[in-house]
Formats: sequence, structure tokens, C-alpha cells
Amino acid sequence: MTYPLPLEQLATNVAAHPNKPYLHQPRDGQWHTLTWGEVEEQARRIAAGLKAQGFEPGDRIAILAKNSAEWFITDFAIMMAGLISVPIYATAGASTIQHIMRHSNAKAIFVGKLDDLRAAEQALEPETLIITFPYPTLKGHAEFNQWLQDFPPLTNVHQPQPDDTVTLVYTSGSTGLPKGVVLSYLNVAASSYCTAHIQPRGDNERSMSYLPLAHITERCVLELMTLYHPLEIFFVESLESFIEDVRHAQPTYFISVPRLWTKFQGQVLAKIPDPKLQRLLKIPVIGKLVARKIRNQLGLGQATLFGSGSAPISPSTLAWYARLGIRISEGWGMTETAGLACGNNPFEASRLGTIGVPVACVEMKLSADEEILIRGDAIFKEYYRNPEATAAAFSGDWFHTGDRARQNTDGSWSITGRVKEQFKTAKGKYVAPVPLESLLSQNPDIEQICVLGSGRKQPLAVVVLNETHQQPSEEIRQRLQATLTKVNAELESHQRLDNIIISTEPWGIDNELLTPTLKLRRNKLEARFGNLLWATLPKPVMWEQEIQT
Repeated sequence: MTYPLPLEQLATNVAAHPNKPYLHQPRDGQWHTLTWGEVEEQARRIAAGLKAQGFEPGDRIAILAKNSAEWFITDFAIMMAGLISVPIYATAGASTIQHIMRHSNAKAIFVGKLDDLRAAEQALEPETLIITFPYPTLKGHAEFNQWLQDFPPLTNVHQPQPDDTVTLVYTSGSTGLPKGVVLSYLNVAASSYCTAHIQPRGDNERSMSYLPLAHITERCVLELMTLYHPLEIFFVESLESFIEDVRHAQPTYFISVPRLWTKFQGQVLAKIPDPKLQRLLKIPVIGKLVARKIRNQLGLGQATLFGSGSAPISPSTLAWYARLGIRISEGWGMTETAGLACGNNPFEASRLGTIGVPVACVEMKLSADEEILIRGDAIFKEYYRNPEATAAAFSGDWFHTGDRARQNTDGSWSITGRVKEQFKTAKGKYVAPVPLESLLSQNPDIEQICVLGSGRKQPLAVVVLNETHQQPSEEIRQRLQATLTKVNAELESHQRLDNIIISTEPWGIDNELLTPTLKLRRNKLEARFGNLLWATLPKPVMWEQEIQT
């Protein structure tokens, strides 16, 4: 199939509705709106500013910033100037920023809102051109707003070919240094187009952009997807204003990641115990009123499309939300697949807990080892400056995803774990941690889970409880013990968990136990909790501080 490329589709939207609202940016509590025509004009001005620096076609330009209207505009401007974007997570450490800048040989960087400036200050070379967005940030050499005044709109916008590189997206580095994934205009166009047309959509749709734009999901499932199905985008001013910003936007389309869906669930359960909530939801009329009130409190009263991706989410969590009228479609994809490759879209309750079916621009199959192999228009070309990794990742045109799965009788797919995440117990049996973690997550007290056990007689689970259960209590211990007993009854003997250990600290990006997309860094977690594998554990459920090592 032939897909309109992003800049072509942007021009089509501007011609069709130049005055239609597109991007809504909060600043100091005030909302500022840009129309489609204004976004394109600003992108042309920034593109002219880039051209004036003497950059050659194909030069790499980095973006290091939290989400904002300027992020979208800069992305379009880099395309218009015939350059290649290199997004960097706003939470990246100095070593990661330095690696990406040097590996990509980026000639300039746009820097915007950051929670901590120190990493960027340490990592960026003095000779690198820094263009600053209009927020408190680093001291730069040029300013975004000044370029809007200094440069007229670029008239001769770059006309790319489908196989031209549009962006280098560096993986989040859960197992080592990030690799640069080379994505073409065809890759992102196919992914974004198919995401936009995966199910019927209405007019006047709205969504939030708050997940990292450096991640391929936010880029192709939201930003570039808006080119193929125009909708209004609302940004978030800060973590503190998040809920108020969502309530203001009243999104009709809302995607998140499992960690945040679990946090939202914990906030609800902090106000009303789950047994009471479930009783109320079963009462005619009252149940619908309660569900609607909760949706409104979350700012999701107008939302009809929901998604979850980036990491596995528990089927029990999905079922809990479905009872509130929040029907979350789980999706699966990778940087290498340019975003969504498989999803439960349109939502089917019978497929709850699966990743649904492949999107139209890819095809999937299983290898002899039950690994997902994938090919199609959305699949990346190569790893940047890494021919060895590229060769190892492909069998012909089939890409080895590293994810294990099974295909169900209804055509849907279920992820069963990562090929490299399996570990061998002292009994010589292999254990895949993801299915066990999914079973444990049925307990709403648990927010984060990592199953460990390499070389141990039986595996164990380390967990973080939700924020309402930070202090040790016998009540919590008994509830976790009941969950452990229930889960073990469903497992084969070599999979059964000896213990649940409650971590003394949450796992986050700051302590490097989660990636910027909130995936577990299993190697870091194994190093952090490895001593507990051999500790004396007299009780099935123990707080970390109770354990003598």
C-alpha cells in the first residue's frame, strides 16, 4: 500500500482546516492554542532557522525536552529542512545523553523543559549548537521564539522519498547502551496511518500528550497519528497539574502505561475499598452512577478510546477498569516496529489480557522457539552504525523481536515473556517471569513486581506496594499470603514461588530500576535484590527490612 508521508499529510490538513485548533499548551496556568495553520507556519520558520546554520541534508538534530507544542513543531521543522531527528528522553542521565549525541554525531540540540538540568549541562559539548524552547531550561546559543521572529517561513520544504531516514530513535537501554533504530518515512507513515485507521473515529477528538515523545509509542501512536486523523492535543504543564490538565482537556482518546494505570487504580482504592466498590458496581443504576463519578474524577468522563502499552498489564487490572466503563485496549510494539504492531482494537472483551491482532501494515509468525517474528512496511531498516546487531536481528526480512508469545484460536496473540528473561532454577528448570508477575498483579495492593530465582531452588517475587500501604502490617501480610497461595495453586511445581518480599523503596527512573518508559530494568533489579535470593526467609511474606542477610 502507498501511504501519504507525514509532511504531505500535514499540508493536506492545513489546506483543509487551517484555523482548526490543534495544539493546546499550558503556561503558568493559562492555556495557549495553536491552529493547524499556525503550527505549520512556525515549523517552516524553525526549518528556515536550521537551514541558515548551514546543515547538510541528513545531518542529525537532537531534541531533549519534556512534551510541549514546541516539540511537535520542531519535529516537523527538522523534516522540512531535510534533516534527521534524534529524540532523547528528558529523564536521561549524562552518560546516556553523551552516548546518543556522540553516536549519532548530532550537530545541534533543541532543549526544553527538564526536571533536572545537571545531566544536560554535564553531557553537552561546548561546540554543540543549543536552541532553547521558551521555558526555564539551559542557557543556549539561540532561542526558539527568536527564530520565529528572525526567519521567514521556509518556502521550499524538503520532499523526502519513502526510504529516506526520518529519525534515529534510541532504545531505552533496559539491557545496556541504547541502540539507534533507523526509521524511514515509510516506516512511520505506515505505522501512524494504520493506527489512525484501526477503527472508526469521530470528529472533534481530543487527547493528552504526556508520555515521553522520545518513545516511539507517543511519537507514532499520538503525534504523527494526528496527521492521519486530525485531533486536538493537550499538553501537561507539570506533574502537580496533571489531573487538572486532564480534566480541562476532557480527552476522548487516552493512552497510558501499566505503571500509571496501576497508580490511578490505587488512587481510587485509597478512597473506597475494592470489595465495597465492586458491590456498588453490581447494583443497577447506582453502579453506573458510581462508575461515571470515578471516570469524571480521573478526567476521563468523555473518553471512549483507551490504550495501554510499553509493558504487560495484568488482565485483572483490565477487567477492573472495564467494570468502570474504561475499556482499555492493550497494544504491543517496539521501537523497531515504529510503534503499534498489534492491538486489541476495536476493543473485544473476549480478548482481555491479549495484545489483540496485528495492524494492517505488518504480518507476524512464531519461530520454532515461540519467538515473535515480524515483517512489513513499519519494520525498521537497521541499527545505526551497528551492522552486527542488524544482521543478528533478522532472518531474511523477518525481524526477531525477542518476545515469546502464543497465537490463540481467535487469532489474537498473547505475550508469554522475553526470550532472554527466562532463568534456570537450581532444579535445572526454566522459569519465565512475566506470566508469574501477571498472576501476582491480581492483588491491587501490589504496584510493581519482579520475579527472581536464577540458581535458586524456587523463584521468589520482590514487590512494591501502592502508596496507601507503605507501613508494614499483619493485614497486608495476610492478604499477600492469600495471593501467594492462590497463585501457586495455578502453577507447575518448578514455577511456584517460595516468598514475596516487599521492597523498602519504590522503583523509578531516578534509581535506575525502571527505564524511561517505566519498564523493569531486570539486570539492575537482580543486582539490587540478588542478596535476598540466599537470605534466610522464615515467613512466606516479608518486608525487606525484616530480612537478615
